[in-house]
Amino acid sequence: MDKPKVAGTAPIPVDLEAGKTYAWCTCGESANQPFCDGAHKGGSFTPLKFVAEETKTAYMCTCKATKNPGFCDGSHKNL
Repeated sequence: MDKPKVAGTAPIPVDLEAGKTYAWCTCGESANQPFCDGAHKGGSFTPLKFVAEETKTAYMCTCKATKNPGFCDGSHKNL
């Protein structure tokens, strides 16, 4: 499997809205980090779609090394 591009070395705070669907970028190529803008087309990556369970501020991963896909787990500190 291809390795994703490291899009950043810090999480991005995002205000999520309960019930809304989001598409987290898995390839690291999106210009709309942390969300997908279709830059993966033609490659082996697909966005991770999820529905926010609650309205809250979430810290979204940009390094793409998280063990909790979509959300920062501090993995960027080990890059």
